[in-house]
Amino acid sequence: MNTNRKALWAVRQSALPTVVRPCPDCSGARHRASGKIRVNASGKLLDVWLLLSCASCDRTSKVPVHERVHVSSLEPARLVAFENNDPGVVRELTMSASLATKHGYRLDWTGTSEVETRTPLYALDDPTPLTVLVRFDLPAPVRVERLLMLGLGLSRGAVRGMVRDGRVHLPFALDAKAHRDFDLTVHGPGSVDAARQPRPVDAEVSFVGMPESPHQSPRSAAAGA
Repeated sequence: MNTNRKALWAVRQSALPTVVRPCPDCSGARHRASGKIRVNASGKLLDVWLLLSCASCDRTSKVPVHERVHVSSLEPARLVAFENNDPGVVRELTMSASLATKHGYRLDWTGTSEVETRTPLYALDDPTPLTVLVRFDLPAPVRVERLLMLGLGLSRGAVRGMVRDGRVHLPFALDAKAHRDFDLTVHGPGSVDAARQPRPVDAEVSFVGMPESPHQSPRSAAAGA
């Protein structure tokens, strides 16, 4: 009997979040990353801005990243990344919750991620517990219930039934939104936890896991909110 059953679910990035804040030139309030960072030097002092583009009128606006900082306070590699519009740094700054909070705007994560799970391998009616490793490529908030529906391939009612009957152990509430790595455990109907419940879950047998052969490929679905 396999006593070390594990599966991997990955929340992959499909787009950057939209910056929601009023545009001074039009009635629009949605901005996308332009892919550029502006660095302005005044002697030894630097200003660094993330450049955004209004989705309605295409007006360029700036999000201050550093203001009047001494050049020596920045790592040389970081400064080079700013000056060269490094895509990784643009991505990091666009997704930054601290920048959003500091400058009073909101990040809209709708349509920015998808959940990638592996092809069927482990039956959910196996009594051996299954550990699912959930890993995030980006801090996109994904509702835990939706994540379970996509990962397990079950309906909302079936997922709620498994949680209610103790077959799924979560570090969050089912209606919470997760945005960081975590693990969850799925128990079979013969497990101790499930046995405490007199009523079995009325759900079809589904499978989840990681492929053993190159003929098995990942599947993915939009994560939603």
